[in-house]
Amino acid sequence: VFNFINRSLRFFEIPNASSSSTVTFVLAKLRNTFASRVSRDMSGARLEFQNPIEDAISKLKFSPESNNLLIASWDSYLRLYNVESSSLILQLYSRAALLDCCFENESTSYTSGSDGFIQRYDLNAGTVDRIGGHDDIATSVLYSHEKGAVISTGLDKKIKFWDTRLGQSLVLSTDAGAPVRCITVNGNSLVVCVAASMHIYDLRSLDRPFQSYESQVEVPIRCVTSVPFSTGYAVGSVDGQVALDFPNTACSSEMKYTFRCHPKSMKGRLHGACINSIEFTPGGSGTFVTGDNEGYVISWNAKSRRRLFELPKYSNSVASLAFNHTGELLAVASSHTYQEANEKEEPPQVFIHTF
Repeated sequence: VFNFINRSLRFFEIPNASSSSTVTFVLAKLRNTFASRVSRDMSGARLEFQNPIEDAISKLKFSPESNNLLIASWDSYLRLYNVESSSLILQLYSRAALLDCCFENESTSYTSGSDGFIQRYDLNAGTVDRIGGHDDIATSVLYSHEKGAVISTGLDKKIKFWDTRLGQSLVLSTDAGAPVRCITVNGNSLVVCVAASMHIYDLRSLDRPFQSYESQVEVPIRCVTSVPFSTGYAVGSVDGQVALDFPNTACSSEMKYTFRCHPKSMKGRLHGACINSIEFTPGGSGTFVTGDNEGYVISWNAKSRRRLFELPKYSNSVASLAFNHTGELLAVASSHTYQEANEKEEPPQVFIHTF
């Protein structure tokens, strides 16, 4: 190290490069600069709003091709924020709490609401219209590019498919058998999570799931996401477990595994905080992050099965996580989630980390 820095100092024509005190000084400067950079990246930059978000954040979602961040919240507003310019692009009001959101493309997004309605947003024109609804709270919404349709679920036990190109947009409604908490798509496969069960549908044949089984977590599933480097899925449970499963691969039994993010002992029993969000970086690195009800964001690698690092603990629950399209930015929603009686109800905040 001494020789390397010594050569570097001579290259930049720094006098007295051979002095050990000079090298010590430069090492200290390098160390302090690196520590400062890490500190800034780890603590994150907080998004500023002229009119603060007044209720819990339910979902964050980066746009497919830019660093515009969609924010759905219980205060009935959908916000679009430009992270690069640190400015709010638009803020659109709904009559109900917004529980989920997704993009179709850069200019079109959708939300599911506590009133059961699925709404479409023209982000260029700033307009909103309803494409349909559920008979109870609409819990999830996503857009499938393979199907060319919006998929929504609700507490009415229904999975609904909407083709917004048609005048009559509802294409199909199928019964999930129980209230649906969360869903995800991976190619032509749709994963529907009901309690601790996972039901996988083929988007080309939606009458019934072609595969159903109990998740490895064996307790209610709180969130689910697809694994980008495989046909697998990752789920987070209400008791702090994360399970990765690869049901349609030849070595599924060897590849699947489960672990606890922050195991604790309470009254002699193993306890963990609810996992609210799991997000993978784009591409095949296998890196993903988890966010829980105790304010922890932890990075892991699915391939090596290793814990990578932990962000500084947030004062509130981590309600949602989102990576941008390059995987260089991570958005974190620090917000109460209405899941626990003793949960802090501090003003919700959104932080951006360089990942």
